[in-house]
Amino acid sequence: MNIILAPVITEKSESLKSNNVYVFKVNKKANKTQIKNEIEKLFGVKVLSVNTINVVQKKRRVGRYTGLTSAYKKAYVKLAEGSSIEY
Repeated sequence: MNIILAPVITEKSESLKSNNVYVFKVNKKANKTQIKNEIEKLFGVKVLSVNTINVVQKKRRVGRYTGLTSAYKKAYVKLAEGSSIEY
């Protein structure tokens, strides 16, 4: 099971990097402990805390067609002082 799917690169996530907080799109079934262990193993850093959010589906419209965006889970990972992740 892939736990870390992709980094979330937005203005908000880029501004959080100054506080050593990184944002990732993660598997919906993953829990905080699994996310922490995977980040530490992949990037070789020390994780202090993990906060997760379930992002709900939203209605989107393109012309006359309506649909829904995908629901996913987002993880805010706070790293120890002096650690950083490059992606």
